[in-house]
Amino acid sequence: MKDLLKKYENRAPEIVFNWKDPETEAEGWTVINSLRGGAAGGGTRMREGLDMNEVLSLAKTMEVKFTVSGPPIGGAKSGINFNPNDPRKKGVLERWYRAVSPLLKSYYGTGGDLNVDEIHEVIPITEDAGVWHPQEGVFNGHFKPTEADKINRIGQLRLGVIKVLESPVYSPDTSKKYTVADMITGFGVAEAIKHYYDIYGGSVIGKKAVVQGFGNVGAAAAFYLAQMGAKVVGIIDREGGVIKEDGFSFDQIKEFFLHKKGNTLIADADRMIPFEEMNKRIWSLPTEIFAPCAASRLITRDQITQMIDTGLEVISCGANVPFADKEIFFGPIMEHTDEKVSLIPDFISNCGMARVFAYFMEGRVAMDDELIFNDTSDVIRKAILNIFKQNHTKTNISKTAFEIALKQLL
Repeated sequence: MKDLLKKYENRAPEIVFNWKDPETEAEGWTVINSLRGGAAGGGTRMREGLDMNEVLSLAKTMEVKFTVSGPPIGGAKSGINFNPNDPRKKGVLERWYRAVSPLLKSYYGTGGDLNVDEIHEVIPITEDAGVWHPQEGVFNGHFKPTEADKINRIGQLRLGVIKVLESPVYSPDTSKKYTVADMITGFGVAEAIKHYYDIYGGSVIGKKAVVQGFGNVGAAAAFYLAQMGAKVVGIIDREGGVIKEDGFSFDQIKEFFLHKKGNTLIADADRMIPFEEMNKRIWSLPTEIFAPCAASRLITRDQITQMIDTGLEVISCGANVPFADKEIFFGPIMEHTDEKVSLIPDFISNCGMARVFAYFMEGRVAMDDELIFNDTSDVIRKAILNIFKQNHTKTNISKTAFEIALKQLL
């Protein structure tokens, strides 16, 4: 696996598009790792200090993810080195998307990512740049539909991603208009754990769970885990966190979800534990399930070792590369963890949004909550079953998953 990984990581990307904004200090890159299947896909992010190597590693990550989620296309990513809180952000994005629009018309599909909003920024700004939809390049390069079919599927994709959830099974509050995009990634993180226990033995019911991060992904993962019957015993966020050693009730988790502000956990003053204290206590809290859903590359070897020592069984990654390794994919902390417990890699557990795009692009489908969410669940289950067929043990799950993916790509 390591030889395959080294070969894949060292292979030069097919296309690197570099842009320097004429009006500000902003600089941007689109990296297309390959045009596998005639197209490539990956979102657009903005942060100060971003460089081309970060975009390249994310493009390679997307390509691995597409081996699970579909469609079978190349990985890509766009990144802009600029402060997203700068009032000139909108102008930067407008000039960026005008510059990159020929790629978006031909073979590259994009979406929202870190500090760039899919609904309020990507879709309207690309439209103004003459692109029908941010995924138009994937339709043209990979699917090659007729003009009429392309119009229908683009309409379906546009409506599907922002569809308001009507079922209380999938929405914490149907009156608050949570969308597919709000909930699907966290749903996949929780479903990966459910399928893991179904396939490898055991049940999610009654298992203690710790969730790191309480943005869209972490909050949704906690909601669905509690709904399944897991006992969420701890949530750690940027400002602090909460602990209840016998587990919060489903209603309490739902309350945390409904009262969060943006991506921040909100709790009563007597319940909220300051970050420094939380960061000391959470790693030694007895738990069987861990869902890291915060930023990338945060978890240290010492932290994960403490969790393993207190009975950790399975990790479902909501964050891309949650371990503090410098390697693109499989560094020493991740390898150590994979050898000790069941580690479901990010490209399987957090593939929900990529799968939703594929689902709506592949053909005409019904706009039904259950069908959309079941499709993501089925894709994740199939990926875990494929691992189990090659590896019946509860360790080296990520190693096996990478072997399966890389054999498709090399």
